[in-house]
Amino acid sequence: MAIEALVTLKSENVPAVGRERLKLLEAVAREGSISAGARAIGITYKAAWDGLDAMANLFGKPLLVSRAGGRAGGGATLTPTGHTVIEAFRRMEAEMVRVLRTVEPELAEAGVSPLDLVSGFLMKTSARNAIRGSIVKIVSDALSAEVEISVSPETTIYSLVTHASMEELGLCPGRSVTLLIKAPFVAIATGKTAPKTSARNCIRGIISRCEASDINAEIILDIGAGKTLTSSITSHSAKSLGLSPGKSAFALFDAAHVIIAIN
Repeated sequence: MAIEALVTLKSENVPAVGRERLKLLEAVAREGSISAGARAIGITYKAAWDGLDAMANLFGKPLLVSRAGGRAGGGATLTPTGHTVIEAFRRMEAEMVRVLRTVEPELAEAGVSPLDLVSGFLMKTSARNAIRGSIVKIVSDALSAEVEISVSPETTIYSLVTHASMEELGLCPGRSVTLLIKAPFVAIATGKTAPKTSARNCIRGIISRCEASDINAEIILDIGAGKTLTSSITSHSAKSLGLSPGKSAFALFDAAHVIIAIN
């Protein structure tokens, strides 16, 4: 799997400049005018001007110089600053790719793919639990599909999705996915043996942290392989169950509450 590096430059109160605007700059230089460059990359003339203005504001110098009589009624060529910006972008992206390739063997030894590394940095979600895993098996009918995902050698999580979602996401055995589970959907049970419950998922673990307020409590369950599950319950329930760090517990949640995300 190829990992592509993307550079984005930002400054306070100035729109960010990334690869798309770099492509615009290159297109204008190649086509010889702003309007022709805009057409070449499929944007409007106004959007092109907005992008070029954003780059000029960010770098503090014009990146293009206009001239009369171009192919579209007026031409444009790169300034020395424009040439420098394009070269600097390409060099930064190439350097980022080089760094990723350098650390890839170390990631492989640790059982981490570049996709795991990058998705861990880039994914943002309101779900308290975001866990990487690999699909083991899918059982489906015309309407729904139960997806079995291995998140560690000892732990399997089940997700119930629609058949249409399974096809749209391209889910299949062996595919890496991220599971999203909101903490309020995770119930906690104690005891030495798994409780009898209708919840499809019953995950054994050890409580690593308990953080409680007057109303709510957040319970973090270590489920092995460096992964955790977080549950949000009432403080009254946490106290009644006698939850404390080091105590064995089970995380219970329905398969329908497990959302599957792909990269």
